[in-house]
Amino acid sequence: MLNSLSGRFLILTVIFVMLAEILIFVPSIARYREDFLLNRLERAQIASLALLADDMIDTELEEELLLNAGVFNVVLRRDELRQLVLSSPMPGEVDATYDLRDATAFSLIGDALNRLITPEREMIRVIGNPFRDGGLLIEITLETSELRAAMIDYGLRILILSAVISVFTAGLLFLAVQILLVKPIKGVVGHMQSYAKAPEDARRIIEPSASVTELREAEQALQSLQTQLTQALKQKERLAQLGGAVARVSHDLRNILTSAQLFTDRIEMSEDPAVKRMAPKLVNSITRAVSLCESTLAFGRAEEPAPTLTLFNLAELVSDVLDSERLAIGEFDLSLSEDVPGNLMLRADPEQMFRVLSNLVRNARQAIIGTGQPGEINVAANVCDDAWCIDVTDTGPGLPPKAKEYLFRAFQGGARKGGSGLGLAISEELVRGHGGTLELRKSDETGTAFRIRLPMGEMG
Repeated sequence: MLNSLSGRFLILTVIFVMLAEILIFVPSIARYREDFLLNRLERAQIASLALLADDMIDTELEEELLLNAGVFNVVLRRDELRQLVLSSPMPGEVDATYDLRDATAFSLIGDALNRLITPEREMIRVIGNPFRDGGLLIEITLETSELRAAMIDYGLRILILSAVISVFTAGLLFLAVQILLVKPIKGVVGHMQSYAKAPEDARRIIEPSASVTELREAEQALQSLQTQLTQALKQKERLAQLGGAVARVSHDLRNILTSAQLFTDRIEMSEDPAVKRMAPKLVNSITRAVSLCESTLAFGRAEEPAPTLTLFNLAELVSDVLDSERLAIGEFDLSLSEDVPGNLMLRADPEQMFRVLSNLVRNARQAIIGTGQPGEINVAANVCDDAWCIDVTDTGPGLPPKAKEYLFRAFQGGARKGGSGLGLAISEELVRGHGGTLELRKSDETGTAFRIRLPMGEMG
């Protein structure tokens, strides 16, 4: 209970109420002492007036008057004449004198606290103004034990009353906190736990109902967050279903197109001039469609398989990539070059690295051919720091703004009109699987440059 919000609030309430009562207790006990002494002055004045009315009062009656007044002697000044009106034997000398005529609040508080902490029995002289203009000054002498006992009794009653008030107030505040804060907070927590069990269920989204402004704002913020999350989960589910459907369609379509490729081989042997003219375009279209289906299927997998690390000659792999691209260039004025040391051995998955380099070079080739202008593509490699660095640069037109914005994001970062952006997305994923990075270093009207960085330490 002490670790709960209401439990801590209860403890703090009791502490603060007690502090407030202590602040009230100090001036109260000072006021009680002052009233006690003023009462003794008044009773002493009444006793002295009885003596002034009859000078023949005997000693026994005088002692009785002093006993009733609670003092040992009384001095009353009337008409500038100081007169010892009543007196009796004192048990000791006067230890202190207190003048109530000019006493300040701080001095009264200090004297009261000093009396409480001083258990010794003392004789004190108290000076004050006579009541009802009964003279110029009245002075009494009394012993402090009765005063201190009365102050202690009064203080205990004040403390007990303070404790009762503290407990009662704390109990009321505890109930108020339970009703106004703890219960609504537990309701919010319950909504969160219920929503966490089935976040796709829109019926579990919280409906703001708190009357406290801050709690209602928290509920509204939670409602907005849950609504967005539910919508995102539904969209993710729809995209997953769509991805599965696309993968199935791509699989079947690839089989159909592969069969069509077999027929194009025979069409190319036809002697009909029109067929000879159209056949290459048909072959290229079918080839691109098959490539797109394969890329979609590859990206649609949950993840690419882990790379099988093998030590291989990078120059030979780059040469194979460029040779396959040269067949696609045909008669177009586009040169392919490489700057890879012949003895550079790379520890990676050769099949996956072939796919990465092939995607980058193919994208560059398609971009340059699309401009209709001559161009150049270069693949260079070297060792930089503790990694292998492979640079693929071209003199093409650069990536369009949308491709830069959605770089490495499938179906959004296509560099060509009608492109899917799968090539870069798959390449980035394959490089990341090697513990490396694929970054765009430059892309403007003078060309584009990509760098593949594969760390040596993690590979070997």
